[in-house]
Amino acid sequence: MTDQLSRVFAALADPTRRDMVARLTEADHTVNDLAAPYDVSLQAVSKHLKVLEDAGLVSRTREAQRRPVHLEAEVFDLMTKWIERYRRQAEERFAALDAVLARMQDEESAGTTTQHPEGTAS
Repeated sequence: MTDQLSRVFAALADPTRRDMVARLTEADHTVNDLAAPYDVSLQAVSKHLKVLEDAGLVSRTREAQRRPVHLEAEVFDLMTKWIERYRRQAEERFAALDAVLARMQDEESAGTTTQHPEGTAS
């Protein structure tokens, strides 16, 4: 996994990291703030943040004694473009299938009358 998109999806595969990202959409947080709701060590939270940082999803800055973690929202554009391309392709395939099914249904309803076993037409 060397491309950024793969790193982003891999980073977001973990529910704890997804939760951290969700919390960072509201505001920047320190590592201690981010660690508070989890029953894990600060070291474990730091490892999660390192994965998010390596994927380009977060950055850390220094403000006096604080080192807030900041969400890099531009990375979501990369994911959105990738997802959107495949969503459009899937919608086009479904639209083509819908057209085929509608044509089949039209042909069936306008088609031949069927004969019942007694020899009467319906």
